[in-house]
Amino acid sequence: MTLDPRHAWIRQLATLALVLALWEAAGYAGWLNPLFAPPPSRIGSALHDLFSDGRIWPHLEATFTAALGGLILGIIVGIALGVLAALIPFIAELLEPVMTLLNAIPRVVLAPLFVIWLGVGISSKIALSFILVSVLIFFTVFTGIRQVDRRLVERITTLGGGRWALIRHVYLPSVAAWVLGNLKVAVGFAFTGACVGEFVAATRGLGYLLSFAQSTYNAALMFAIILIIMVVVLVIFSLSGRLEKYLMRWT
Repeated sequence: MTLDPRHAWIRQLATLALVLALWEAAGYAGWLNPLFAPPPSRIGSALHDLFSDGRIWPHLEATFTAALGGLILGIIVGIALGVLAALIPFIAELLEPVMTLLNAIPRVVLAPLFVIWLGVGISSKIALSFILVSVLIFFTVFTGIRQVDRRLVERITTLGGGRWALIRHVYLPSVAAWVLGNLKVAVGFAFTGACVGEFVAATRGLGYLLSFAQSTYNAALMFAIILIIMVVVLVIFSLSGRLEKYLMRWT
């Protein structure tokens, strides 16, 4: 039997509705402890409370600001360092071991250190998002330039093109393709950094709300916040995909 891919979303929604109904029924029958696995109705009630009194908006603003700030700075710095390291061997000798070390360790463990250095404000969250994104983008750009077809480089050079011509006509298109291809991953990293930083120490943000819910053993609130984070990231993923298709339409 061949399934029609055009109706995939209908099957997905139906499956989700079935899972939620079974979950709700299991909670109503007492098979699930509401302290650990609250039914969807309680999670929905927690979501309603968050939005009805408006207290969610300052936390969303804080997380968005930290994540997008770290994302933008990480992309700019990652591209710049990646291009320099790929084109200048001396810089590659200095940067590659440092970036490899940062990539090897779980960078979220740096969150407490950033809090000590920069305080519990938004700066420490931007810094953590920045580190997560910049390392990813650095290796994306560095690898992308290194894997450019050498025959194409030789042809540009043979025709009298200098380094600027190579950057403009060969390296930049390659870098753009690689960066846009990893943009969704970078967005996920940026929000991970923001939320983890807020979870460690903050006065507002979705990560702060998660920490509060954990400290009060409020599983329904935790599920509600996790759902909000998932929806936010999925929306940004969708926008990133549209941006990628728009910018890469020349390929």
